[in-house]
Amino acid sequence: MFHSKKLSVVVKNLRVQWSLIRGLSIASNKEDIVIKSPMQPLNYPKITIDQFIWDKYSKWMNKIAVIDGVTDRCLTYAKLRDQCRTLAVHLRTSLNLKSRDTIAICLPNSLEFPIITFAACEAQIVVTTINPIYTADEIARQLADSNATILFGLATMSAILKSAVDKTNKNIRIIYITENEAEAIPNDGIKFNDLMISKVDLSALKEIDRDCYETTLLPYSSGTTGLSKGVMLSHMNMVSNCMHLCSPEMAHTFDAIGDYQDIIPCVLPMFHLYGLSLMFSTLAQGCKLITLKSFNPNTFLNTLEKHKASVLYVVPPIIIFFNNYDKIGPQHTQSIKYVLSGAAPLGGSDIEKFLKIAPNAKFLQAYGLTETSPLTHACYKNTKSFAGVGSPVNDVESKIVKVDDPEFKGLGPNQSGEVLVRGPNIMIGYHNNEKATKETITPDGWLRTGDVGYYDENQEFFITDRLKELIKVKAYQVAPAELEEILRMHDEIVDAAVIGIPNAATGELPRAYIVPTSNSKINEKIVKDYVAQKVAEYKRLEGGVEIVDSIPKNATGKILRRQLKEKYLKENTSM
Repeated sequence: MFHSKKLSVVVKNLRVQWSLIRGLSIASNKEDIVIKSPMQPLNYPKITIDQFIWDKYSKWMNKIAVIDGVTDRCLTYAKLRDQCRTLAVHLRTSLNLKSRDTIAICLPNSLEFPIITFAACEAQIVVTTINPIYTADEIARQLADSNATILFGLATMSAILKSAVDKTNKNIRIIYITENEAEAIPNDGIKFNDLMISKVDLSALKEIDRDCYETTLLPYSSGTTGLSKGVMLSHMNMVSNCMHLCSPEMAHTFDAIGDYQDIIPCVLPMFHLYGLSLMFSTLAQGCKLITLKSFNPNTFLNTLEKHKASVLYVVPPIIIFFNNYDKIGPQHTQSIKYVLSGAAPLGGSDIEKFLKIAPNAKFLQAYGLTETSPLTHACYKNTKSFAGVGSPVNDVESKIVKVDDPEFKGLGPNQSGEVLVRGPNIMIGYHNNEKATKETITPDGWLRTGDVGYYDENQEFFITDRLKELIKVKAYQVAPAELEEILRMHDEIVDAAVIGIPNAATGELPRAYIVPTSNSKINEKIVKDYVAQKVAEYKRLEGGVEIVDSIPKNATGKILRRQLKEKYLKENTSM
């Protein structure tokens, strides 16, 4: 089971507490200031996420749902629906899975990804998603921790997938996705296409006991601050997230009625919740989703030009790419109406530079976590500053608390502290980790994000850094993201990362890693002098500047500062 009876009681209590606070205008007093969402309350249907996705699909069943951005292989909504049902029946019958069993998907973005995910949701099977570039050891750890009994993966990865399964010492069956019928799979494997062409009895799906409050997704949270943990997200968590993205205030994609259809390149990895959630929300509205296995500049730009993309979901590195790639022209950006950026902070200067390249686009910056399904804050039509992450989304409330305040009392405007959130999108808890759950969710339902930020007089929020990434210089806190934005504003710097390095006198000192433009003559002194002119003395780059070819980042564009810090310590530790 994914959660004990005790945890189930806790979750039900949190739901009651949320229902009591929902709809209040502003909860604020001198002791605890809470910022409510300015967006209208929503009525959330008590249905599973697959029921939500297919609710209106008959209106656009003949339109293309998903198309491969390289091969042009595609599925209409009618075909996607049929294949999801077929696989859902197989999961319950020929594969003999029961409700709350777990399957693992270890795939790049593909047409098969939504088929497998939606089928599992319909069969009341839990889905855990695994990064396909993981090593066998990393895959094995997640398979074992999630209790997965079936693994979906590429036939070209058969060796590493079999090695991972062997390391678990568990009976995990592997279903292989092949690129063509001639492609061979191991003798003990199952070919995905063989399942999809066989006839099934759809009545098997009618017997499933469906519970919208059960766990449906088990993504693993970022391991950049420790061992990754399984995040239990319910059907209702994901329904609320889809409704937030489609709310009147947030509207940036629209139902595919008549000849209209939004076109969305999906380069964000579907194995990460950001990419997975946009797959849910856009297909629920009849959009055309163009899958790209990875970010390749030429393929990405060709996709924009060929398909006339109307909406982009991005992470900051993609915006930085736009801002620095000299081959981008109007043919790539003129059709773009909306851009939504998330996963990491993006500075106002980066946004302004991008909007000069894509003048027809409206830019929305959003914020969230895997633990919040993921969206919590977003810019909307009344937002004053699009350099921040906007306001809490519908029915979500947020507050800023002093770091390490045991009472979690909300602070006033322009006071920096940890960001806390509460609402219908908060996870059930961490899988098999009650200790971590209690450390993350307070008794009254507030989720500690581990991020540092503030809100202004307009009650709009700004995320400045990760709590564990703050650099401590004497008694002062230095936010790496602030220095990184300043560095990227330099004409000869393409990308940058800042870490704290140990120092006996100050505790830590800021150290920068920069990627210069081609033919740049920039050096450490130029960079240090440039930053010194723009920041307080304690924020200066006294820890040095190193010129590198690239900045290490994870799949969603978050800087892997830990790698840089480990590299520095290894190179500078006394023998």
